[in-house]
Amino acid sequence: MPSPDTHANRLVADVGGTNSRLALFDPVANELRAVRTYVNRDHGQFEAIMAAWLDALTEPPPKVGCLAVAAPPPFVDRVAMINIDWSFSVRELAERFRFSRLRCINDFEGNAYALPHLPAHDLALLHAGTAFEGGTLATVGPGTGLGGSTLSIVAGVPIARASEPGHMGLAAATVLELDLFRYLQPLYGEIYAELLLSGPGLQRLHATLAAIQGRESTPLSPEEISARALAGQCGLCRETLDTFCALLGSICGDFVLANGAYGGLYLAGGFLPRMMEFLKASTFVRRFQQKGNMRTHLERVPLYVITGEITGLLGAAHAPL
Repeated sequence: MPSPDTHANRLVADVGGTNSRLALFDPVANELRAVRTYVNRDHGQFEAIMAAWLDALTEPPPKVGCLAVAAPPPFVDRVAMINIDWSFSVRELAERFRFSRLRCINDFEGNAYALPHLPAHDLALLHAGTAFEGGTLATVGPGTGLGGSTLSIVAGVPIARASEPGHMGLAAATVLELDLFRYLQPLYGEIYAELLLSGPGLQRLHATLAAIQGRESTPLSPEEISARALAGQCGLCRETLDTFCALLGSICGDFVLANGAYGGLYLAGGFLPRMMEFLKASTFVRRFQQKGNMRTHLERVPLYVITGEITGLLGAAHAPL
């Protein structure tokens, strides 16, 4: 039986470590309205942003809502964010702003709930594969860490499951990667994915490649490494980005196999859309598929990069309350 909230306008939010984006989702018109972005550092806590958004709203305030938050689940009530010193109670927010129902989900659960609703212009194809109707979908994305989630449809109901691919172990597949891992293992123990597959990981990868090859290097931001690699201005930066793409393909293949997510893999992450041609030319797809006897299965998996900026809002709009 449909929820009584199915046709009610809802507050939707995509709450990251740096910015928060809020909107009103109208399920009848299937549209987002009153979309506003707030810089988190300008506000003491998330509830101040909610208050500002509601004050600026020019139509009746919604009574239901869903927040996609960059914080580790599960959310019983208290939400504690990692990349900003924010913590809040979902129950107290609902009481203060008079919501009859307010749900909080992980940001990658939000990405997963959005997948069936992403418009074609918000997707870039990496590998066509063979669409598997009804198959489990997966999304993985490098940022401050390496997040991931899956989406299954059970009896017509979408169910997203957040997970932590960033803490899965990486496996070396080339001599260069073996040298990298030999250098890093005494420093970090197990080589887990986001140690190298994240913004800070890209910097660590850059510095480690320089160290094992005896090359001079200047500390660079993730954006500078990517920009110099894409512009062909730095051989070390290009090798760093090449290795990053290879290792990302490898861990994504492992993630899809571990979750049986053969319906499609969707890469999220703010900087990936800016390096589409580089990613296509890299060994990402080959490393994703190169998994022994499972290669033929993985060759059928469609691979996309999410290029839109409202994925979190769409996920919060379509997550069951």
